Amino acid sequence: MMNIQRAGSLPTKRANPDYFTGTVWQDTIIEAPEPARVAALRVAFEPGARTAWHTHPLGQTLHVLSGVGRVQCEGEKVQEIRPGDTIWIPPHTRHWHGAAPDTAMVHLAMQERENGVPAHWQEKVSDEDYLQDPE
Repeated sequence: MMNIQRAGSLPTKRANPDYFTGTVWQDTIIEAPEPARVAALRVAFEPGARTAWHTHPLGQTLHVLSGVGRVQCEGEKVQEIRPGDTIWIPPHTRHWHGAAPDTAMVHLAMQERENGVPAHWQEKVSDEDYLQDPE
């Protein structure tokens, strides 16, 4: 049977501060029941806010809805991201993403769960890494 999740029926949650720097708000779009694995969130980062370093067992897609953000995969340069940009991060790739220092950013984050796990969280991103000039 089809399930319709009505707008406003789930509360906005503040993101876990163990995995984020700054203020970040999350709205669940979908956490499909087994055997499906898809999960999607609308994530709103205040200026300067960002994720910790992390990986996804099956990769992640980000789609920027508003603002200006940043994303970096380990060993690569920081990239600036803007509305309409779609970013694919391959499985097991260590990365982070968030807002620019002076601009908020909202994106959709889409990933699949492997054995119920959507992400493996690591240490927080240093200011030195975050404040690199983006390409």
